[in-house]
Amino acid sequence: MQAAQPIVKDLVLVGGGHSHAIALKQFGMKPLPGLRITLISETSDTPYSGMLPGHVAGFYSHDECHIDLRALAQFAQAQFYVDRVIGLDLENRRLICANRPDVQFDLLSINTGSTPKALAVPGALDYSLPIKPVPRFLAAWQQLVAAVAEAPEIPRSLAVVGGGAGGVELTLAVQAHLQQLLQAAGQPSTNLQIHLFQRSADLLPTYAPWVSRRFHQILQQRGVQVHLQETVCEVQPQQVICESGLMVKFDHLFWVTRASAPAWLRESGLVTDAEGFVQVNSYLQSSHPQVFAAGDVAALVQARPKAGVFAVRQGKPLYENLRRTLLGQPLKPYYPQARSLALIGTGDRSAVALRGAWGAESRLLWRWKDHIDRQFMQRFSNLPVMTQRLEPSAIAEASQAEPAQSSMRCAGCGSKVSSSVLARVLRRIQSQQLGWSERDDILIGLEAPDDAAVVQVPAGQVMLHTLDHFRSLINDPFVFGQITANHCLSDLFAMGATPQSALAMVTIPYAEEAKVEETLYQLLSGVLKVLAQAQTPLVGGHTSEGAELSLGLSCNGLAEPQHLLRKGGLQPGQALILTKPLGTGTLFAAQMRLQAKGAWIDAAVQSMLQSNQSAVSALRQHQATACTDVTGFGFLGHLLEMVRASDQVAVDLDLEAIPALPGACETLRLGIVSSLQPQNLQASHQIQNQNAAEWLQHSHYPLLFDPQTSGGLLAAVPASQATACVARLRELGYAHSEIIGWVQPQQGTSLPISLRSCHKR
Repeated sequence: MQAAQPIVKDLVLVGGGHSHAIALKQFGMKPLPGLRITLISETSDTPYSGMLPGHVAGFYSHDECHIDLRALAQFAQAQFYVDRVIGLDLENRRLICANRPDVQFDLLSINTGSTPKALAVPGALDYSLPIKPVPRFLAAWQQLVAAVAEAPEIPRSLAVVGGGAGGVELTLAVQAHLQQLLQAAGQPSTNLQIHLFQRSADLLPTYAPWVSRRFHQILQQRGVQVHLQETVCEVQPQQVICESGLMVKFDHLFWVTRASAPAWLRESGLVTDAEGFVQVNSYLQSSHPQVFAAGDVAALVQARPKAGVFAVRQGKPLYENLRRTLLGQPLKPYYPQARSLALIGTGDRSAVALRGAWGAESRLLWRWKDHIDRQFMQRFSNLPVMTQRLEPSAIAEASQAEPAQSSMRCAGCGSKVSSSVLARVLRRIQSQQLGWSERDDILIGLEAPDDAAVVQVPAGQVMLHTLDHFRSLINDPFVFGQITANHCLSDLFAMGATPQSALAMVTIPYAEEAKVEETLYQLLSGVLKVLAQAQTPLVGGHTSEGAELSLGLSCNGLAEPQHLLRKGGLQPGQALILTKPLGTGTLFAAQMRLQAKGAWIDAAVQSMLQSNQSAVSALRQHQATACTDVTGFGFLGHLLEMVRASDQVAVDLDLEAIPALPGACETLRLGIVSSLQPQNLQASHQIQNQNAAEWLQHSHYPLLFDPQTSGGLLAAVPASQATACVARLRELGYAHSEIIGWVQPQQGTSLPISLRSCHKR
């Protein structure tokens, strides 16, 4: 018998705003056994609004002013889905996402922030850049900074629509950064013109009058042309048109107007205010008792401005009331402060502070603001690795579940997922197999109740079999399903085979029946997405319950015997090509230790989600004679398999050319390696000792032994074909494909691998 704490409740957090970041941190510090948390966000990091103008001004790096949501979710032992929510089904408690299956919830919290109230002005959507979503704005801003740095002599005109606190602070930050670039290049400040449009008679109209006057004065002193009582009625390519008839030319236009809510909230069935924001009571609870909202997206009974300070203050009360709801306890009201301290930067490391009618301006205030902001961000840095203790589930007790029965599971056949759950999931995924799965060679498949699948081998072809199985390395079953399917099919692609069918072997974490069903559906939906791209039906499998999520596929494929690609086809005079960068092992080891940046994991996931199927066609087109996929034994382990299977060959490797995933060299430099790395390192005995002192210090050397998941292909092509082959691979999307070595004749008893062209990094 095995004891485990089953999942009994699903808390889903939509959006990575300040309130959710704080709530996640709290759940990580005080986990609730039996609770599964899922965070859904469009990006893997989220900007801290208090530091965003400073980032634009060049005072903070990206990492200094962004919360790493992947690391935070890992700390809280939460699932993390990178996607966009586009709808809410309250009746069935499901969220509709743009790029994945619907997500089920028992308790929901929304903290998506707001967007500028756009863009009903004709042309604004096409020719302006809204300040939100922030990632899109920052990408365009970095392009502008690079363009000014590259060609500072070109005059530029910028325009900002919106004279509230956000628009004014952004204007000053933009000007400060670009003027600094012009000054460094010896160019006149007149090469930059900035126009600020405000429809009311005052800037910052919600603040004290002296604040409006002071910022107007600052803007004028710095040469910004302020257009008050000017309502923009149309935006044309490179021209703003106002109701008064004023027309102003621009090269770049930023839109920073009043906030608006995501469109899907109005249609969700939740009560919203006139602007579409979720109406919440003093508990931050919506009209639906199982749905909470906080931050800009929430409309409190006691109305407050859309400002980050309120989202920060709501974080802890939101956490408390989510926890109390899960435990069946009375909720506690949140009382927002009547007045808050506002600190607005002036773009030059000075700030204006105001609270009610009181206010001041100084560089000391900027230092105070900087201290407050850095102190807030420090809460999400250097997170400790938490381990959840196995305790009786208070959530199960509150929901009148049966903890004793739920927490004991039999091994062996008794651990199978129930037939009713399996039947429901198969019905749900059946539509994903229609069309391409109805083939003559699949005699008995998933739709039949028989004990085994039956497939037919066409005449003149041979059948290839392969099997892979591993624990989940990412806390998103839909993405994990895709990665696993790519990994498992890759063996067939490496040998030049066409996949025919697949069987799945699944272990689902202990949970209540509905939770098991949902996890299995998400996982198999990911598998089927990849199998569909390869036109490969899932014909059966086995499901069971266990302590953690794991998945494997047994795949078979077909090929003509004379066209098989083998490991043992290396020939002297050939070039070796690697189609994907290395580093997944160290990166996911670092993620487990909360030492990997979210952007690094994003890049690794994108690499693992890329199928090797198209790469094979390019390699065949350029006369490849040997091929393998790089997986658990690491690059060097698989290369040695090729060398040993070939006839009297050796390999010269160019360490400098080995492609690495972003962050992999950094985590290896910290000594963070996969648990399989020490075993893989034994292959180093096959490397010649020449220049050992040099290559042992090279940042790419440990990559040779890093175990890969869903890695790339390693293939040999004639040297005359290599450059064209790499060009074709890059056209097909394998952007990191490289020529990484050359096949040489074996020289006597010398070791088969030599490292050349080494330069320290």
